[in-house]
Amino acid sequence: MKKNNMYITTLLLSMTMSALTACGVDSGFDIQPAPEVKTTFPNPIPADGEARTFTSTANGYTMLKQGSAALLEGQSMAPTTIQVDPSKTYQEMDGFGFAITYSSCYNLLKMDPAARAAFLKQTYSPTEGYGVSYARISIGCNDFSSTEYSLCDQKGLENFKFYKDETDYVIPILKEILAINPDLKIIAAPWTCPKWMKVKDLASKTPFDSWTDGHLNPDYRKTYADYFVKFVNEMKAQGIAIYAVSPQNEPLNKANCASLYMPWDEQAAFVKELAAAFKKGKLNTKIYLFDHNYNYDNNKDQNDYPVKVYNALGKKFEGSELVVGAAYHDYGGTNDELTDIHNQASDKELIFSESSIGTWNDGRNLAKRLVADMKNITLGTVNQWCKAVLVWNLMLDEKMGPNLDGGCQTCFGAVDIFNNYQTLKYNSHYYVICHMSSVVRPGAKRIGMALRSYQSTNLLYAAFLNPDGTKALVVLNTGDTDLNATVSDGKNYFPVSVPAQGVISTTWK
Repeated sequence: MKKNNMYITTLLLSMTMSALTACGVDSGFDIQPAPEVKTTFPNPIPADGEARTFTSTANGYTMLKQGSAALLEGQSMAPTTIQVDPSKTYQEMDGFGFAITYSSCYNLLKMDPAARAAFLKQTYSPTEGYGVSYARISIGCNDFSSTEYSLCDQKGLENFKFYKDETDYVIPILKEILAINPDLKIIAAPWTCPKWMKVKDLASKTPFDSWTDGHLNPDYRKTYADYFVKFVNEMKAQGIAIYAVSPQNEPLNKANCASLYMPWDEQAAFVKELAAAFKKGKLNTKIYLFDHNYNYDNNKDQNDYPVKVYNALGKKFEGSELVVGAAYHDYGGTNDELTDIHNQASDKELIFSESSIGTWNDGRNLAKRLVADMKNITLGTVNQWCKAVLVWNLMLDEKMGPNLDGGCQTCFGAVDIFNNYQTLKYNSHYYVICHMSSVVRPGAKRIGMALRSYQSTNLLYAAFLNPDGTKALVVLNTGDTDLNATVSDGKNYFPVSVPAQGVISTTWK
């Protein structure tokens, strides 16, 4: 296959483990049956009178396979019918996506330009791809950066500037993606503030010259808020709009290659300054609190962290309308915490902003990961009020990098690239995000559903009404038997086959 072909999807089954090792792939790589090598781009737009489908199975034989079914008029009387109900509406969706880190961009820029363009088009195009519509980036370094740095390492905001990670990698890739999908939403979060803003503790305010741990000096809260304003404006000058920020990635994590400890009371004080700075700067960038685990890292004093911040801030403060909600990760606890927080603050938004696969959860093994990730990361979050779902690195290499000491040394990408940057291996995170984004458009409303069945079905699902009037349904079959079902919206219906240990996404006019 020529190097400038659109892209190569997975290893051929004829490759042996010794060949994989020669290519630099570690022995933990799980060989998956190869999907068809695609020669055309996905087409997610249904024709009139048609339902468009995408189907994947955990055994890897069918991955995002396109299909269609004709709509039939009337009510379905089939024994297993999934009835969608557009009269019942829930949250509005912002989108689904991946983290665009330095490491992801480094690997993408190593690809043949034509292959990279095709991969990004396949992933992000809303008309000729899977329509991925959200991205997460860092403000300064993260554990998949080239080194530890902030955007103002020399004291004084007059010294604010982008590092080469931004100028040479992240910004160029974001521009390529935006050329494909101009409506891409971007959320940004810092792993640390500049070190000159850190103190060991708030009482003594002893300077703390470390990338890891430390507190934000209360005397620099306004300065740090202005640092965020500078970041948003400098990205805007590059033609990149920052849709949202969180004040701190994993504020209860004192480890990592770069971090800042920010318990809820300290975040409340900083967010008050941040919202005011955005308001004064005439920025409409949203602010999502917390950005950490469901279980608050087992710190009881931090339980219900975002609710504590909402209560501390009150309803009326400068820029209060910009503090819209909270973000969550899944490295501890369970996603029913989302419903608990929604019930306590139903006027606030929720998003799911990070999950990883790696050696610890057999992350390259679709047979173990596809159903679990579809259940817990996508369906399990949107059915508990999340407006957006994002996973960690879009692309890493076969050595799980590049990465930094102190960060994750065992993470896989949603896509892994190897064989001299020519061969792509798609992992579960790519599929679960694309299964949602291929049929659920930004601005869609989650809608009601009902299942009529005379048997145990092992089905999990979510339904949506898109802004253009099309409807969408994503169905997961956790059982070991294929299931034939009928989808009905009250006016039309059509049959679907939901494979065992598989997922089907469908959209129809």
